Amino acid sequence: MSKVKIILNGEEKILSRKMTVADLIAELELDVKKIAVEKDLEIVNPDQFLQVILDEGSRVEIVHFIGGG
Repeated sequence: MSKVKIILNGEEKILSRKMTVADLIAELELDVKKIAVEKDLEIVNPDQFLQVILDEGSRVEIVHFIGGG
């Protein structure tokens, strides 16, 4: 499979293959319960993480929720 270039949080990232949002989250070892994901200016609902494919040039933003007081 060929590599895929995306923009992740404003920086170029080369993926080893075409993958889903869920695959990227797993590769980055993120807790799905503590993040929000946007792909190409649209929020990705967590129940769609397995279906949404990251294509060449996809722009992805991942925001981490941080608790505090």
